[in-house]
Amino acid sequence: MKIGIVCYPTFGGSGVVATELGKALADRGHQVHFVTYNQPARLDFFSANLFYHEVSVSNYPLFDYPPYELALASRLVDVVRFEKLDVLHVHYAIPHASAAFMAKQILLTYGIYIPVVTTLHGTDITLVGKDRTFKPVVTFSINKSDGVTAVSEHLRNDTYEFFEIEKDIKVIPNFVDLTRFSLKAKDHFKKAIAPEGEKILVHTSNFRSVKRTNDVVEIFAKVVKQIPSKLLMVGDGKERADCEQLSRDLGVSDNVRFLGKQDAIEEILSVADLFIMPSQSESFGLAALEAMACKVPVISSNAGGLPELNVDGVTGFLKNVGDVDGMAERAIYILEDEARLAQFKDNALARAKEFDLTNILPIYENFYVEVIESCKSREDSLI
Repeated sequence: MKIGIVCYPTFGGSGVVATELGKALADRGHQVHFVTYNQPARLDFFSANLFYHEVSVSNYPLFDYPPYELALASRLVDVVRFEKLDVLHVHYAIPHASAAFMAKQILLTYGIYIPVVTTLHGTDITLVGKDRTFKPVVTFSINKSDGVTAVSEHLRNDTYEFFEIEKDIKVIPNFVDLTRFSLKAKDHFKKAIAPEGEKILVHTSNFRSVKRTNDVVEIFAKVVKQIPSKLLMVGDGKERADCEQLSRDLGVSDNVRFLGKQDAIEEILSVADLFIMPSQSESFGLAALEAMACKVPVISSNAGGLPELNVDGVTGFLKNVGDVDGMAERAIYILEDEARLAQFKDNALARAKEFDLTNILPIYENFYVEVIESCKSREDSLI
């Protein structure tokens, strides 16, 4: 198949999933075309089956804001026509699904019908989409997609609750590439971070308020009082400065390192003993899955789709959002006993294997074929 993928080219979960999916599809022999305004962060190698088409946005002075949606729709028309794509897969409802609909209508004037698959990732539904400014567009774009997927049952249910959706939404969970995310021998790195054999806790995120990064620091401050530990904070964002100040205020800054954005996150996870994710909202919890693949148990909130991934008492523990004391107590419980910690690590890896890319990729391939075949036989799909 010739597959077009539209995504945000950032370190965020939707961009990571879209990029890793495209790379895996290319490895399987499909021709994959990425269409976005920058090269995706993880599109970091050459393949004969991978293509990148940049979206250029006009700086015409009439516009107060660059019209990215229009530029994207025009670029999609161009790529579909001249690359003869079989299907478009757009990740994130705004503005990608609406831009794809516009492109689809333009392509009809050329006698081309391009099936569109929309994947919902989370904040496009739970935050942005519920804004009444965007809600009609989100609803329309989802209903006009030829196929719709969501990364968790929770997100699927939220979408039906908040929008008047007529389409069936198929749950295809996020995945992890176990050839990349696996426990690696990084003893020298661990020794540098924890020279006295301290336990290492890790948090990765974009440091937005929804990630509750201050809770991570507060949890760690309670843990380190009982368990000699270090905390690695990976990522960047507007909440980082507050976290740094909080670590000083709590007297734990000497044991906390802020590493900024990192490409080789699997190397950091390979030295971790525990992953902390106290988020206000998570549609799935991709960062937690990547940690589990590296044999790192997870202390998380029970928000959103996290209970579908992190099995309470098996791969880690779930606590209510904001329950800093409870999360710290459970973290200490895991870390204070070596045999217990080893069992949680084994359980985390076993659970992660259920979400291996090799298990999820065929589901996407079959869904593409299903959508393409359905569009060929559905005369009333032409508007």
